[in-house]
Amino acid sequence: MTTTISRRAALAGLSALAAIPARGPAHAQSGRPITLMHGFTPGANVDITARIVAEHLSKRLGQPVVVETRPGAGGTTSAAAVARSAPDGGTLAILPSGHAVSPAMYKQLAYNAVNDFSFISMLTENPFILVTYPDHPAKTLADVVKAAQADPGKLTYATAGNGTGMHLASELLVSMGALKIQHVPYRGSPQAITDLIAKRVDFQMDTPQLLLPFLSDGRVRAIAVTGPSRFFALPHVPTVAEGGLQGYSVTGWLGIAGPAGLPADFVQKINAEVRAILAEPDVIQRLRALGADVRPTTPDAFKARVTDDIAKWTRVVADANIERI
Repeated sequence: MTTTISRRAALAGLSALAAIPARGPAHAQSGRPITLMHGFTPGANVDITARIVAEHLSKRLGQPVVVETRPGAGGTTSAAAVARSAPDGGTLAILPSGHAVSPAMYKQLAYNAVNDFSFISMLTENPFILVTYPDHPAKTLADVVKAAQADPGKLTYATAGNGTGMHLASELLVSMGALKIQHVPYRGSPQAITDLIAKRVDFQMDTPQLLLPFLSDGRVRAIAVTGPSRFFALPHVPTVAEGGLQGYSVTGWLGIAGPAGLPADFVQKINAEVRAILAEPDVIQRLRALGADVRPTTPDAFKARVTDDIAKWTRVVADANIERI
């Protein structure tokens, strides 16, 4: 799916891109469309964020920036396409934090999640939220720990599926607390939250985008947030670390990158433009409405974050004996 220019024009731009040598050094030509690709469905948080960035980046660069969605295989289909694209600035990617989960969960990928990309900047960051149904006896994380230790294996937690970021974040919490809580995977977050509200499971860890509406109308209750500090949308809810698991910190993020070999001056130019975009009050407001804080970084800091997260999730998968795909 494309926006900003017509589908015919977008296809023409992509055809022109295909004609460029696979490792050509040229920069994106002024006026030629830049494709901003991601691997999720239209209307998802990733897609909305991509369109906000594309809108403002197009204005600042004076050339079309086209959002293209390539859903499939947890975002790896899109990532592989970007990794194979020419490093001329014509194709960029919106990468989610799942980009760092994939090397831990997949036995084989068509790309190297670090070496095959030029990292430009993180865009946003958000915690996950640990919730339960309103009258669950566990009111705090300390209550959860106490109940899990008193009756190992009785409590359950739901996730959107095996190997998702929410699953690994939950397993890290379980591991750090030395707890035995049964994982109940679903085929997506909506099914999981339905069963939580029906009291068929005890807990769920998921994104603010999913959970904030249910929290606001009282259908679920927050126990903790997973970030290093309290979440702007739920300032009264303590972090997992505040709840007793010191050192625990997990956040989801989105960032902008391109294929390996992008010219350094192009990377720095896009980084500067992204920083300017993320400083605009209307952009901050729109992204906060999605449950995320703006989080611009240097290219090196973004690359380091991806590298560190891959190492973290690889350890979690191994320690929890999670079956790789």
